[in-house]
Amino acid sequence: MTTVIPESMQKLIQHVKEFFPEDEKLQHMFEQCFVNTYTTTLKKQEDGKTFVITGDIPAMWLRDSAAQVRPYLLAAEEDEEMATLLEGVIRQQFDFILHDPYANAFNQTANGKGHQTDLTKMTPHIWERKYEIDSLCYPIQLAYLFWKSTGRTTLINDTFKQVMETIIQVWRTEQDHENHSPYRFERTDCRQSDTLIREGKGGRVVPTGMTWSAFRPSDDACTYGYLVPANMFAVVILGYAAEMCDVINQTALKEECLKLREEIQSGIEQYAKLDHPIHGDMFVYETDGEGRVNLMDDANVPSLLAAPYLGYLPYGDPTYLNTRSFLLSRDNPYYYEGKYANGIGSPHTPDHYIWHIALAIQGMTTTSEEEKQEILAYFKQTDGGTNFMHEGFDADCPEEFTRDWFAWANTMFSEFVLSLTGKAVKGSPLYDQLMKSHSNL
Repeated sequence: MTTVIPESMQKLIQHVKEFFPEDEKLQHMFEQCFVNTYTTTLKKQEDGKTFVITGDIPAMWLRDSAAQVRPYLLAAEEDEEMATLLEGVIRQQFDFILHDPYANAFNQTANGKGHQTDLTKMTPHIWERKYEIDSLCYPIQLAYLFWKSTGRTTLINDTFKQVMETIIQVWRTEQDHENHSPYRFERTDCRQSDTLIREGKGGRVVPTGMTWSAFRPSDDACTYGYLVPANMFAVVILGYAAEMCDVINQTALKEECLKLREEIQSGIEQYAKLDHPIHGDMFVYETDGEGRVNLMDDANVPSLLAAPYLGYLPYGDPTYLNTRSFLLSRDNPYYYEGKYANGIGSPHTPDHYIWHIALAIQGMTTTSEEEKQEILAYFKQTDGGTNFMHEGFDADCPEEFTRDWFAWANTMFSEFVLSLTGKAVKGSPLYDQLMKSHSNL
């Protein structure tokens, strides 16, 4: 059965066609990628919630599901049915967080699918229980942007309060992971990046003010437990949550959000910077709080490259620009240069594979029109002849790629293209940056 595309989405597709009237390749790519999440991954539930699969994996990741539907907030500004569908996504995410805040991916029903043999506290509702800070950030970000885009406050209620109290409890516990955390995770017969050392406790860390993460947004284990871009994201969403608390007069919860926000941010500023001999004062990707650091970036979001996109700092921040210089150079071990593209990849995928998600973030965090156009050209010549985006692709042979149905990548590409036309989600740092750029013209 063919899915009917809402008029609100068709208007955005037409908008892109009119903005790029001569570029039939781009028009076709955008239309195909933009509708992909809507036509293939959204599953309305009888209770009004919306379950979202990632694409080729039939589970709902808290991170992926939020990122997949984010551009649809542009349609939800005028489309009540779309707004209700997206509200259902957030309600489902909130339920999952309350079910287990340490889990990152869930089943549509309590069917026991997924990684049930992992050595951790699994339930039949959980597909995977890899604890990642960003899994708790993304639903709050989506709820905040939903509020700003639609004006609806129905999600800012007692459930939101319970969710934020749960998140704060977890993040405070994980500020001293070594002494206070109940979380353990081990997977047998797997590559090292899919399990934690020290009987599931992970590498040793000391308190810094930051909060610990077991895994990166790639679902790969952290080398050092303080994942800096994820902590940056936490700072941002604690600010969002504090603002949302005003809607329901939750003064005490607001103060808790702001206090924890200050502690994490202070930890980042104190422990997550170094003076690089070539690039100057910059952020590290991971640290253990005792001086060990990991200098790299990963293609997934949150990433160091995405810091202004997430709203942690301004696009022109000097430390960010120094960090960006490092990230987009051969000094970053996961930056690749190829015949068809240059960009950031991941240890999660083969060597020399660039990620479309990272290209989208590069395009949405640069203020250079020339760089934006270069990124656009990369997209058009690295779809592998499919008109879809993928997880990673060989920079010298784009026909070689991972995951032919990866909705998050399609959505990120769509968001980048929309940004080129001057459109972004209200309330987002990208929207503010586009408005600023427009006012300076």
